[in-house]
Amino acid sequence: MLKMNMPEMICKVINRSSNPLPHYASPSAAGMDLRANLSAPLVLNSLERALVPTGLYIELPEGFEAQIRSRSGLAVNQGVVVLNSPGTVDADYRGEIKVILINLSNQPFTIRHGDRIAQMVVARHESVEWEVVEELADSKRQTGGFGSSGLR
Repeated sequence: MLKMNMPEMICKVINRSSNPLPHYASPSAAGMDLRANLSAPLVLNSLERALVPTGLYIELPEGFEAQIRSRSGLAVNQGVVVLNSPGTVDADYRGEIKVILINLSNQPFTIRHGDRIAQMVVARHESVEWEVVEELADSKRQTGGFGSSGLR
């Protein structure tokens, strides 16, 4: 494992798998790989989805979330992605982190115990309080929706 800078925060974790804890693969990495915690291989057929356990339970500080994202190599090479990407693990959630994977390829894909199936990015977030108004400030885009800014 690479020598890392001191962490910006400490996060409590329970690891009920035989896999190593998620870690940063390089000093500038934003995400840590999550591994499947399986007692037997899991076959994802084409267009099939599954909830894959990791064996990890975390306690994040208030004001942070863990975003669960697809691994780019798994997505481009196998067509397997996180279905609700990015999935959010809230700071007050204490259950097992599980990953919703879907196989978008036309070939079956087998997930084995210890396979790196997703990545987790811990990020700060803001909470908002709504202010009810009658109108919003003008903007250049206004109400232009999907595709309104063009392709180029």
